[in-house]
Amino acid sequence: MQNLVDWLVGQVWSIGLVVFALGAGLFFSFVTRFVQIRYFKEMIKLLFEGKSSESGVSSFQAFCMALAGRVGIGNIAGVATAIAFGGPGAVFWMWIMALLGGASAFVESTLAQVYKSKVGNEYRGGTPYFIEKGLKIKWFAVLVAIVVTISYGILLPGIQSSTIAVGFENTSGINKSITGVLLVTLLAVIIFGGVKRIANVAEKVVPFMALGYVIVTFIVLFANFTEVPAMFALIFSSAFGVNEAFGGIVGAAIAWGVKRAVFSNVAGVGEGTYSSAAAEVSHPAKQGLVQAFSVYIDTIVVCTATALMILVTGMYSVTPVGKDPIVETMGNIEAGPIYTQEAVETVLPGFGSMFVSIAIFFFAFTTLFAYYYIAETTLVYLDKKLKLYWLKTVLKIAFLVMVYIGSVESASLLWALGDLGIGSMAWLNLVAILLLTKPALKVYNDYENQKKAGKDPVFNPIKVGISGADFWEEKCKEMERKSSKEKRSAG
Repeated sequence: MQNLVDWLVGQVWSIGLVVFALGAGLFFSFVTRFVQIRYFKEMIKLLFEGKSSESGVSSFQAFCMALAGRVGIGNIAGVATAIAFGGPGAVFWMWIMALLGGASAFVESTLAQVYKSKVGNEYRGGTPYFIEKGLKIKWFAVLVAIVVTISYGILLPGIQSSTIAVGFENTSGINKSITGVLLVTLLAVIIFGGVKRIANVAEKVVPFMALGYVIVTFIVLFANFTEVPAMFALIFSSAFGVNEAFGGIVGAAIAWGVKRAVFSNVAGVGEGTYSSAAAEVSHPAKQGLVQAFSVYIDTIVVCTATALMILVTGMYSVTPVGKDPIVETMGNIEAGPIYTQEAVETVLPGFGSMFVSIAIFFFAFTTLFAYYYIAETTLVYLDKKLKLYWLKTVLKIAFLVMVYIGSVESASLLWALGDLGIGSMAWLNLVAILLLTKPALKVYNDYENQKKAGKDPVFNPIKVGISGADFWEEKCKEMERKSSKEKRSAG
């Protein structure tokens, strides 16, 4: 089983996907004239604009839901494995992927808003929805929905629960099966409560957990401030092959940096599209900008925090795949959360291991309910014709079973399954958003033109020349009817 999954991961995560992800980010950066940089201040402003409605969540809640999915175990264990297999230079390529990925995230999230639907009393949308309505290729949309449901409902949850269980077993001796039962119980309360409960939990937990992690990072950096310049020099020299020790693994640095950045911030994978569609906004580009900002928080802030703590304290080993070890500080310890735990322990003895275990719990736990929301959204898409309402219950049970299994199973197989899911979704989603570049740019240009005219942008798909945006067409008609009624009343 392990060998088969590893082989499949090798096919999906070939150099082709690394080049594709970087190339797509670069392409979207150029065609939007680096929207992810020029509109940085606007991103922060929009984050707190708008309120939730009966059907949709606020921009901030949607941002937190997306961040809950982005900020997970990839930010701690994933960064450690990037350094272990790609060297310190992998950190630089994670930054590059985040900067370029911000443009991909803007495009995919904007498209999710444009082509969203109202299902019952909730907004739903994401990659399958904009493929069907925008590209009008139904089989492609169904294929993506199946892959996404399987990936987020079955393949990915185990990584998060496994790392939580291992962390608490290492620090407190808590049996992994006990952790698994507790996780399943807590998750059941949240996911059986619906989208609004998921959004409310994310809104409260996500900012808290990220802030606490960054504060500890500054403490570790301050305690090692004399090493900080050398640490940054090591990152940059290793990234370009200038460093004597790491000069021969530049390719590995690029591949692992991009791979772990994509796994962590999932820009271009489509993960942020589902929460984006749930937001109540006046223009799709607004949520696109908010989601681009979440990529920065994930990689430039949280992933960087992990990398800097590990590198400045020297708590890492580097052994490229198929090569002899270059750095052996950590001995035979498997790359993962323990690198970060040992890094914090060097400055805060007796605190580091437990702090990282708690951080892992919050990061991974919030990621789990974000995963469930995405799997449910794609299941709703698949079920819209059959109306088999019991399928949601089946998904909930299957998801919770996988969370428990992940708590007690081997981590190596779970990581391979996760990589397989993320890689498969990346290929499919990147193809879709590249094919939908034209409508995405129409929406972007409409937003820019309205901003230049001093207006608060309001989206009208008919004026922009976009078909298939049923929700927005109906919304515009309702606004016109309301306006006509008010005029008659005033007359």
